[in-house]
Amino acid sequence: MSAPLFRTIGLEKTFGGVVAAKDISIDVMSGERIAIIGSNGAGKTTFVNMVTGYLTPSAGQILFDGHDITGLDPRQTAQAGIRRSFQIAQVFAEMTVLENMLIALIAGQDGRPSARAAITPERIDIARSALDRFGLSVIADTPAGTLPQGTRKQLDIAMAAVGDPRLVLLDEPTSGVSADEKMAMMDTAIAPLDASGATILFIEHDMDVVRRYADRVIAFYEGTVLADGNVAVVLEDEKVRKYVIGDSHA
Repeated sequence: MSAPLFRTIGLEKTFGGVVAAKDISIDVMSGERIAIIGSNGAGKTTFVNMVTGYLTPSAGQILFDGHDITGLDPRQTAQAGIRRSFQIAQVFAEMTVLENMLIALIAGQDGRPSARAAITPERIDIARSALDRFGLSVIADTPAGTLPQGTRKQLDIAMAAVGDPRLVLLDEPTSGVSADEKMAMMDTAIAPLDASGATILFIEHDMDVVRRYADRVIAFYEGTVLADGNVAVVLEDEKVRKYVIGDSHA
């Protein structure tokens, strides 16, 4: 059996006396598409923030492609091949959609997002190609701040995917998107990521989205992993139904 692409060992995070995450040990194989579920405050975003360098773990290890990346900052983590989107889209409002993509690409490759010299014809081609894959090429010259919320979310996800990282974490990609648009949003996000061979972890509260797009589910509860495995099995787990989903939402 091949080694995991990504592994956490005993990952913990405390804020003063508050334990936000405890003993999170997860193996992720290349090519998996994993949904992370849990109620608000369950530790999901804390986990993603530790993995992507926005929080330093209080204990434990993060391994990626066999290398210890524990404690790397966000740019170093991005350069290692791990990228993320945010629950609230993080875009540069005064810059165009294409410029946002270029900043994300440069930061993920060499960490010099403000260096104009780093904007090369090759990188412009890569950014435009990514915009095309995500259906955003027609708004390449539009200021990001003028975009509706759903399109900003699409741009934020495209920024996470530009340059074809090996692991992409999506923090509530359908948050703030209408029920009618959720599946279309996920189709638009998942298809190009799958085509690039990316491994995907996504935080999601809508179980219909989870059932449709995940091949594995990790359920968080009070900062720990409550269940991890096959989608149908985890969603029918008694503790998951009680503490995470609630029978009325299963």
